[in-house]
Amino acid sequence: MAGRRIMANEEIHVDKEDARAGSTPHVVRYILIISLVLVILAFIGITMWGGN
Repeated sequence: MAGRRIMANEEIHVDKEDARAGSTPHVVRYILIISLVLVILAFIGITMWGGN
């Protein structure tokens, strides 16, 4: 696209991969799921053993 003129009304279509400038691994999804499970277990532990 270097040297190409873009008109004001022209639409530019870019792939997800190009727009994000790389791959998107699903590691974040797993980290969020594991964190949520740990927080739920912590709350259960606090209410069972730490509550009066």
